[in-house]
Amino acid sequence: MKVNEVDYSALTNELHTIGDYLRFATSEFNQAELYFGHGTNNAWHEAITLVMFAVSLPVELSEQVFNCRLTVHEKLAVIALINRRITEQLPAAYLTNHAQFAGLPFYVDERVLVPRSPIAELIEQHFSPMFTADTPPQRILDLCTGSGCIAIACAVTFPEAEVDALDLSVDALTVAQINIENHGLTEQVIPIQSDVFTGIQGQSYDLIVTNPPYVDQDDVDALPQEYLHEPVMGLGSGFDGLDIVREILAQAASHLNDNGVLICEVGNSQIHVEQVYPEVPFTWLTFERGGHGVFMLTKDQLTQHSNCFTQAFEQK
Repeated sequence: MKVNEVDYSALTNELHTIGDYLRFATSEFNQAELYFGHGTNNAWHEAITLVMFAVSLPVELSEQVFNCRLTVHEKLAVIALINRRITEQLPAAYLTNHAQFAGLPFYVDERVLVPRSPIAELIEQHFSPMFTADTPPQRILDLCTGSGCIAIACAVTFPEAEVDALDLSVDALTVAQINIENHGLTEQVIPIQSDVFTGIQGQSYDLIVTNPPYVDQDDVDALPQEYLHEPVMGLGSGFDGLDIVREILAQAASHLNDNGVLICEVGNSQIHVEQVYPEVPFTWLTFERGGHGVFMLTKDQLTQHSNCFTQAFEQK
């Protein structure tokens, strides 16, 4: 029986503690066969996220407060969130307007993708060994910034760097601005509306980081309901998912300084990248916490294979 089919008063009479509601939510999520891919990967952790949010407590406290009883008001707030998660199949991050990325908090809503890129791990590692403490990036570009999470995390990691945050979507840039202000970075992170590189003509960077739309059509057609709440322009990018990636590869070299680096996420479309550019020596990065499909190319490599990149872009 789904939670929306249960009498609320009956539930509040039967369930009393945080632990009760965590168990109940987990069972309901499993029975509803929800999909978890926006910050959690199972029903239990999703339940913790929503129940602790509803009672205004940190997620880290969940075990210490399992036996704490809830007020009727708190019970109803928890049940309402559980109900929405099941009936609307909204990702938890959209219900809480909160996501974590690289250890930092971000405001999110349905104008932006929920932050989940493995690039967070690279940022936490200061992009080592591509950059060192003696040679950090001074100018950073976050292309297709969305919520601004990559740009902001880079700014926090490299406090002396200038960071530009580009996106075509005005809605996304509005959310990015909220996050920039929340982190006190209005002097360091600059949001710019731009169709790929069009808004930064003549600008160059030591590091370009991008998590562009890259989902191929087959994967778009098979997306679980939870992903359909995200902005479609942030997900799909043509039949093979590489329409925007082709443009980035064809133009990135002209926006990189000497010894500059491009880092680009393509996820499952890695297979298409390798098919389209078999002669290019992409460095595919590995992640301790999971994730795949992120490549690195230097400016020299982009320049060396510029004819290949230009041809693929013009023929798409």
